[in-house]
Amino acid sequence: MLRPMSGRRPRTGHDWKLLAEACGGLLDGLPDMVDEFLRRLAAHSPTYLRVIPHDQHWQEAEEAMRIGIEAIRAPRASPRRDLEHAELLGRRRAQQGLPLDLLVHAYRQAGQLTWETLVEESSARQPERLAVLMQSATMIWRAVDELADVVSEAYRSTELELRRRTDERLKALLDALLDGDRSPGLTSRAAAGLDLPEQGRYAVVALRVERRDGREPFHRLVQGSGVRCVWRMRADYELGVASLAADTGLDALAELLGSAPGPGGVSPVVAGLGELGRARRLAELALRTCAPDATGIVRLDRRMPAALVVSQPELAGLLVSDVFAALLALDPADRAVLLETLEAWLACEGSAGRAAGRLYCHRNTVFNRLRRLEHLTARSLSRPRDLTEMTLALDAHRLGGLSASGG
Repeated sequence: MLRPMSGRRPRTGHDWKLLAEACGGLLDGLPDMVDEFLRRLAAHSPTYLRVIPHDQHWQEAEEAMRIGIEAIRAPRASPRRDLEHAELLGRRRAQQGLPLDLLVHAYRQAGQLTWETLVEESSARQPERLAVLMQSATMIWRAVDELADVVSEAYRSTELELRRRTDERLKALLDALLDGDRSPGLTSRAAAGLDLPEQGRYAVVALRVERRDGREPFHRLVQGSGVRCVWRMRADYELGVASLAADTGLDALAELLGSAPGPGGVSPVVAGLGELGRARRLAELALRTCAPDATGIVRLDRRMPAALVVSQPELAGLLVSDVFAALLALDPADRAVLLETLEAWLACEGSAGRAAGRLYCHRNTVFNRLRRLEHLTARSLSRPRDLTEMTLALDAHRLGGLSASGG
C-alpha cells in the first residue's frame, strides 16, 4: 500500500474517496494514456521500438499503468501488486536486452504522465480533488521511486544470471573444442559465441601456475598486438587458446607469456578451432617436458627429444636403466655432481670452459667428470649415437624422477 508521509495532515476517508475517484477517471481513459506514453518513449529513443514489438509493448504498458493506478487508490492494507509487477517486468526487459537506463526512464515517464493527467483532470473537473491530489504528490512520487528501484534490482539480478549462463555456455563450448569434440556445428557456434574466427592460426598454452590470492590473475595480463587469449581452468593448470594474427609467430606469444609465475608449454600453430583438441594435447606434452622446479615457457617444436621421452614413460625408464645403470648405483651426492656436469656441458654446447664457469670449477675438473661419465655408461660423448642416448637418458632421468630405481 502507499502511505502518506509523516508531518502532513492525515487523510480522511473523504480524501481517499476523492483520490480513488480521480484514479478511476484515469482508468477510463487508460488506452489514450498508453498511446501517449508509447509516443513519448519512441521520441526519447528508437531503441524501444527495436527491442520490444509494438503490440506486446502496448499490452505490457497498459497492464503496468493500470496496476500502478490501482495501487494509488487501493485500501491501505492491500499488497503492493505494482512492485511485484515491476520485478516481473524488470526480469523480462533484461532478457529482451533493453538497456536499464531506458527501462528506468520508461517507469519515470509513466509516473510523470500519470501525475500530469491526474492534475489536468482534477483542475478541470473538481478543484477540491486537486487539493487532495497536491497533498498526495509526495506519496505518488515516492511510489515511482520505489518502482524504479525494484525494476532496477530485478533487471540487474537477471542480467547477472544471464551473463553467468552465457559464460557457462561459452566455457562448455571451449572445453568441448579443447577435448577434441567433433560434433557438427560446434566450431561455428564456438566461433560466434567466443568472437573468434572459425578458421585461423591458433596455438594452445598449458600453464602451471599457483593460485595467487588477492592478486590479478596472470591470464588477464597476457595481451598484445596480434595475440588474443581465451583461458580455461583445469584441475592443476590453465589452458589458453591463443588466436594469432597472420604475421604473429610463437616467439611473440612466448614473449607475452614470459612473466608467467610457473612453467608453461606452447603447442605448434594449428589451423582452425577444430584443431584445438590436438593443440591442447601437444601443449600439455610440452609442459610435461618442464622440470618440477622450472619457471620458463617452452615450445614443443624446440623440445622434441624431451617430448619423445615423456610421451613414452616405460621406454624412458628402460633407457635410464640401460644408459645410467652404473651411475645410479653411486652415492646420490656423487651421482648428482656427474649429472649436473653433463647437463651444464650440454647447455654450453659442448664447451668445457663455459661449463666450468657455470659450475664454478676448473676446466680440467669438467673434463675429468665427463671422462668418468663415459666410463660408467660405456659410451663416448664424441660419438653422435652415444651422445643422443645420454642426452635422452638425462632428460628422462630429470623429468621422470627415475633415479629412485637406482637407489
